[in-house]
Amino acid sequence: MPEESIEHLNFDELNNKAISNPLVKHIYTADPSAHVFGGKIYIYPSHDVDAGDAFDDLGSHFAMEDYHVISMNSPTSEAVDNGLALHLNDVPWAEKQMWAPDAHEKDGQYYLFFPAKDYDGIFRIGVAVSDSPTGPFTAQPEAIKDSFSIDPAVFKDDDGSYYIYFGGIWGGQLQRWRGGSFNAAEPESPFAHLPLDNEPALCAKVAKLTADLLQFAEPVKDVLIVDDKGNPLLQGDSNRRFFEASWLHKYKGKYYFSYSTGDTHFICYAIGDNPYGPFVYTGRILNPVVGWTSHHSICEFEGAWYLFYHDSSLSKGITHLRSIKVTRLEHDENGFIKTIDPYGDLKILV
Repeated sequence: MPEESIEHLNFDELNNKAISNPLVKHIYTADPSAHVFGGKIYIYPSHDVDAGDAFDDLGSHFAMEDYHVISMNSPTSEAVDNGLALHLNDVPWAEKQMWAPDAHEKDGQYYLFFPAKDYDGIFRIGVAVSDSPTGPFTAQPEAIKDSFSIDPAVFKDDDGSYYIYFGGIWGGQLQRWRGGSFNAAEPESPFAHLPLDNEPALCAKVAKLTADLLQFAEPVKDVLIVDDKGNPLLQGDSNRRFFEASWLHKYKGKYYFSYSTGDTHFICYAIGDNPYGPFVYTGRILNPVVGWTSHHSICEFEGAWYLFYHDSSLSKGITHLRSIKVTRLEHDENGFIKTIDPYGDLKILV
């Protein structure tokens, strides 16, 4: 398989080899959370903008300030931008950086879950509500009580319970919450406060939501990922350990927790027997894409499964200007997910 580092990429060749094209090209979109409501696909991405902020490992250049909802009649139909769904200016508690959101539906109401930094510079998770899956959404006046970090993803189980998964290290601040409260001590570095490489990796978090979907119904729990011997993955196991971008889907009675490994750029998954885990590391879903980040969702439509993801091919590799895409996802006869190469036989070195 040929390998290309990003600085040597021919983007015409890459886009010719890509297994899918950007769903929309008039704006930059990332972190797609896809759901089927009423027989139609709705995608809740972040909206990338070039705000001119300095590039750093805290993600300051990801300065997004609003959300648009993208809809599709099917995974192969035209993607429609439904316009502004929520703006930072309409969220009383939030100051900046509206990162990757998710949404869900209950009793004809639609709930947008989103992270943003509050006026103390701490990431919290908020909720906004609408009568329509495309918004506009009205934000609750305060963030979810006891919420923190980034990348909320909401899963509805077969019994009608809703669970929220969240968390991200480095710029997502998860490492600053290791002691149960926000550690404001200097230095403000993505590498400060992390476990050592030989210590258990930081975990994503999960909590059941209240009946109105506006608060945590319980204290948050760790989403533990273990190896095939039941041992927690270690922080130094950077090809497998959690970094950000939680997602959960259910297939043939099993719970699949998927996530990004961040600085090693894989989308991986682990399988468990209940929404809380533990989840046994199983493999990779998506190999590296162009651009530093990788973030996804998994959605079933008319009996087939699809992976929604993003890359920076449209912006020719600009990390914070990304485009959402979709491709078919397959489980084999044993329930394992077949690894996807986003550019066919061209492998990206990042």
